[in-house]
Amino acid sequence: MKFRTLGKTGYSISEVSLGTWQLGGKWGTPFDPKDAEETLSEAYDHGVNFFDTADGYQDGQSEKTVGKFVRSHPDVHFTTKIGRKESPLTVEHFNPEHLTRYVDESLANMGVDALDMVLLHCPPMQTYYMPETFFTMDKLKQAGKIKHYGVSVERVEEAIKAMSYDISAVEIIFNMFRLRPADLFFDLAKKNNIGILGRVPLASGLLTGKFTADTKFAPEDHRTTNRNGEQFDKGETFSGVDYLTGVKAANDLKQRLGTDNLAATALRFILMYDAVSAVIPGASNPSQIDRNTTAADLPPLSDEQMQVVRDVYDQYIKNPVEYLW
Repeated sequence: MKFRTLGKTGYSISEVSLGTWQLGGKWGTPFDPKDAEETLSEAYDHGVNFFDTADGYQDGQSEKTVGKFVRSHPDVHFTTKIGRKESPLTVEHFNPEHLTRYVDESLANMGVDALDMVLLHCPPMQTYYMPETFFTMDKLKQAGKIKHYGVSVERVEEAIKAMSYDISAVEIIFNMFRLRPADLFFDLAKKNNIGILGRVPLASGLLTGKFTADTKFAPEDHRTTNRNGEQFDKGETFSGVDYLTGVKAANDLKQRLGTDNLAATALRFILMYDAVSAVIPGASNPSQIDRNTTAADLPPLSDEQMQVVRDVYDQYIKNPVEYLW
């Protein structure tokens, strides 16, 4: 495992880290604490020292499990996201009263004295023009409840606007099907010493290259229920790519890149960008950890391979994805 610095935090974190949206169970299935604990342990054994969670994941069970683990592993860093566990998602969830309560609840869930990093969890665009939201985070930092803060965003423009405030990191969707952040945001982030966490790196599994037109997902899985943005931003599911188009594009990538392990190659692609501090693929059980961390051991992609990704993106994905996010 190799390590990179997470922006202003100074934390040295594993370039392949762990997102915990589906920790302890696949999307839409009950939380299994044993699976969750074993998944964190397996990740740690593979060199992962950074976990990304949220107060709304598994109704707080993810925070509690991650908190228990980091308390016994002081070399592990984490971020938790706040503001999205109550619905409907509105700007009111990011006012001073809500934010203070959310931070206190996350502290209780995780059982720590201070949170390493707190990210505002995909706030509506209007929030970025509410300075009191970010000034509240400054006050929570001054009070010692949080050490650093940042934002998890849907759109590149939100990431750019967030740099008006004292953020340390941005979590943004970036993968072979979502190239615009690299074109528009990464250089700005480097200039301002903002860490970047690459989320949804496998486009909800499309970039494993294992899905077909006939693949079925659980009834409550967001890949069943949110294909048209019925529950939350459409870009969270398959990176906003039409499912059948994504299957075709993934198969084309496998063929043109000459790989049967598209998942690891897709993660390695993200790590080709030095602005990225870490990529945070998820894992619902320990067996998926090796698949993810293998990416850190792959050789760099060649210029020709990088061009293949761009060509496939231009052919299948750019219109309409690039114009929406």
